[in-house]
Amino acid sequence: MKYKKDFYLNDTFNVAKNLLGSILYTKIDNKIVSGKIVELEIYLGVIDKASHAYGGRRTKRTEAQFLSGGIAYIFLVYGIHSQFCVVTAEENVPHAILIRALEPKENIEIMKKRRGTDDIFNLTSGPGKLCKALNITRDQNGIDLTGNTIWIEPSETIVPESSIIHAKRVGIDYAEEYKDKLWRLYIKDNPHISKTVPLSLIKDNREKTP
Repeated sequence: MKYKKDFYLNDTFNVAKNLLGSILYTKIDNKIVSGKIVELEIYLGVIDKASHAYGGRRTKRTEAQFLSGGIAYIFLVYGIHSQFCVVTAEENVPHAILIRALEPKENIEIMKKRRGTDDIFNLTSGPGKLCKALNITRDQNGIDLTGNTIWIEPSETIVPESSIIHAKRVGIDYAEEYKDKLWRLYIKDNPHISKTVPLSLIKDNREKTP
């Protein structure tokens, strides 16, 4: 059963921890695909110098961040690569969680075709990669995550606190003291995390995967 609206209105850090291990689904062009969320980053709106909404910056691009939680905020990097965020908190509190990596689950062959790769570990191991695999684009910016196009469901198993790694976020050297916040969370020993995690860790974990 998909998460309801009230789930996304909770404290953003709690939402992030609960999203780890949850299953992200899309139904686009009448094709359902899914993946387990294994890595994400937290962005705390007005106070966070790494956030698009820092200082209350409200533009056509960032407007979705200011909506009530449970909305998709999707933006482009380099004008090419889509990035998918889950908006949390109450209206006008522009908190968001960037989904960085998934472990592919359902209809993997469709995702491989969309990405043009057969490498399961390279399929959704980054925010741009997962958007292409799930066919998430700016067309879905502002979409309701309790609907039937993009939604998230809890996993049958909860990721224990001992398996959650806290690290620095990626590509935000401009964010001054906020670049050092340990607001990137990922599942320990999961081989599908993004390549920004030490390559030795990813290689070791791939070897353990059956």
